[in-house]
Amino acid sequence: MKTSFLRPLLEAAVLLMVLLGGLRWVLGLFSRNTHVYQPTAGRQLRLAFWSALALGCGLSVVPAVALKDEPANKLEWVLAAGFGAVVLALGGPALLLHLRYWRLNQATAVVFQPQENRLEVYEAGQRIPFAQRDLRRVERVTCSARHSFWASYDYLRLHLADGRVITLTSLLTNLEPLTQFLRSTPTDRRSVAWCWV
Repeated sequence: MKTSFLRPLLEAAVLLMVLLGGLRWVLGLFSRNTHVYQPTAGRQLRLAFWSALALGCGLSVVPAVALKDEPANKLEWVLAAGFGAVVLALGGPALLLHLRYWRLNQATAVVFQPQENRLEVYEAGQRIPFAQRDLRRVERVTCSARHSFWASYDYLRLHLADGRVITLTSLLTNLEPLTQFLRSTPTDRRSVAWCWV
């Protein structure tokens, strides 16, 4: 019973990964280098892959114990629940961050061309008007837990002179080149264990 339930799911996951990898390779042949960064399916998959895989594999133990032919004893339930709790503690925070970042930047696009001294931020298709001289402070927050599932989640906040704050997350792109581009603006760098915005 357990293998008849899990095998189609694993086959579908492998097929989806192969299809997405092939599609990315084919699109990479015909695409040109872009300077527009926005949340894409590939970027989201790259960030959330290991945490989603861990949660999917780890939490499948509890239904497997519940659906097996003979009733499970207490030890099996304790082991399954403990394993599920550990996997949830490891992968859950990364998926929470992913959902939070997606909510913040789902409609955000960044046009970044350092050679042309160009940085533009669009929210829902509308350009947020600001120039580099309008920036009062840049806040760069990175993750100090380098070996966790949420290590690649970080963010950058642009504090403008008029009080507005623009938040750019790692769901858009790698933020380090953008931070280097804004090095003439006072930058506060912090490293925290979990980069919640």
